[in-house]
Amino acid sequence: MTEKLRTERALPPEAVVDSELAPITAMMSSRLMVLANLLRRGAMLRYKRLTGLSSVEFGLVASLGRRPPMSVVRLAEAVGMDKGQISRALAELVARKLVVKAANPRDNRETLVSLTKAGLAAHDAIVAGAQERNRRLLEQLAPADLELLLGHIDRLTLTAAEMLAAERGRG
Repeated sequence: MTEKLRTERALPPEAVVDSELAPITAMMSSRLMVLANLLRRGAMLRYKRLTGLSSVEFGLVASLGRRPPMSVVRLAEAVGMDKGQISRALAELVARKLVVKAANPRDNRETLVSLTKAGLAAHDAIVAGAQERNRRLLEQLAPADLELLLGHIDRLTLTAAEMLAAERGRG
């Protein structure tokens, strides 16, 4: 990729890949994944600094949020992991007094988890950080450009969901 093109796009060096070596990187999905990965890495560093949470712990605290207690199974589904994968992170959050576990009063076989007061404070720090990052990312766009971008993203998301459903149907 030429230096002129790199400068015009104003992408950070780690986001720029020579399209002659890997033409797939010029595709929309690759560009969106680069953007998403940069945002995710920055967010993880920020939340680690602000709250001391690992990426898995951050995901659990963010998912629990200001909701009523939820089952461990439902929490695992919400973060896209199985129960076994989140058990260590939950144990650490309980040990740090950010999460509390309790038996479900309606079904003693089920464990419910919720945030403690300290967990809610960590959640609120995550939300405030996310809002600030979102504001900073989008502040360069005019309101009309933002509306247009969000409309495009919504349409692309719908098409991607339809493509996923079609692939599942072929499998």
